[in-house]
Amino acid sequence: MERKLNMPIKISIYMFKWLLIASLIGVVMGTLSAFFLKSLDAVTQIRLDNPWLLFLLPVSGAIFAFLYKKYGGNAIRGNNLVIDQANGEQENIPLRLIPLTLFGTITTHLFGGSVGREGTAVQMGGATANAIGQLFRLEKIEREIVIISGISAGFSSVFGTPLAGTIFGLEVLVIGRLRSDGLFPSFFAAFFANFVTDSFGVTHTHYNMGQIPNWSSLLFVKIMVAGVCFGVVGWLFSRSIVWVKKVYAHWFENVVLRNFIGGAIVVAAVFVLQTQRYLGLSLPLLKDAFEGTNHWFDFLGKLFFTVLSLGAGYQGGEVTPLFEIGATLGSSLAFVLHLSVPFLAGLGFIGVFSGATNTPVACFIMGIELFGSEAALFFFMICLISYMCSGNAGIYSAQKIETEKGNLFLPILTYWQDRKKK
Repeated sequence: MERKLNMPIKISIYMFKWLLIASLIGVVMGTLSAFFLKSLDAVTQIRLDNPWLLFLLPVSGAIFAFLYKKYGGNAIRGNNLVIDQANGEQENIPLRLIPLTLFGTITTHLFGGSVGREGTAVQMGGATANAIGQLFRLEKIEREIVIISGISAGFSSVFGTPLAGTIFGLEVLVIGRLRSDGLFPSFFAAFFANFVTDSFGVTHTHYNMGQIPNWSSLLFVKIMVAGVCFGVVGWLFSRSIVWVKKVYAHWFENVVLRNFIGGAIVVAAVFVLQTQRYLGLSLPLLKDAFEGTNHWFDFLGKLFFTVLSLGAGYQGGEVTPLFEIGATLGSSLAFVLHLSVPFLAGLGFIGVFSGATNTPVACFIMGIELFGSEAALFFFMICLISYMCSGNAGIYSAQKIETEKGNLFLPILTYWQDRKKK
């Protein structure tokens, strides 16, 4: 009887403890994200008004490469440092990671680097959560959960998607497994962070997918084709960044020189191609994609400039470029597959993201949060197809593999092999 009475008390204490921790993470992360997003809007407008700032991109890259080398320590590992700690490693996530990644990303956008936002938010969320966890003297498993909650809070507050943010933090750590023990604190950290960011007047742009087509066998085939394309492009994106990083590291051992040369190559590419369309966040690409006014090659242009920027070591995320690559690819494919442009742009928006990050459930939920539930069946289908076609490595090298995607079919293959032998 005493044990039965103690159980509700233990659960109440657990909930109160994690609500307190989640609220602290949410308040800090929501405030940081609001400052970050408003700063990005400001520096983007400054860059558009002053195109000559692009010439300073190599200098800004070299300066922050020096700062990371001199003062960053293990902060240079960025997202992978945070993911490793959430997976049980005991390395410290230093608070200096926050100003380094925050102002590093802001200056990258100011001078025209083609990067996103989520990487900065995840790093700030991980560092914030780790510091709050130290105040509460959490045990090893609890430390993992609090860092997962920080990841969820960062993702949620930057994109305005608390449900997707919750699942992203639980799903991104290991391919093939969703960390359910952190569900309660992750949700409330994501919820509070998004609420705080919104309270500062930050707004998130939403796009309309138009009328959802009726189901048919032909539509199924077309979505399968599109899903394979999204998965392959997600794979190409992640592998290209790895390849460019290796090339730069091989050519330039000095990281400061590496960032300077990498920035100079981005500037040179702008002048050779005679366009600044793919620099910075490039949010107009999304508007063009959903309206069907984009160029057919826009997905290649954004992929090219983002790979050059991130491969050279510039600070920022990959997810917003993935949204734009996916949406513009979907818009282009819509003309080939004879499908609604905004419909396939919306599927591409989450599809390429799913393939590159290996987080199909989070991407499915994000689709519902951003576009509504009417196309939920198609969201889930496109996320799974893209996920299966993008290989076992994504944009986060620290992401572990529980079960390789190809091994999902091993029981079926073994069964048929055994039948042949008989």
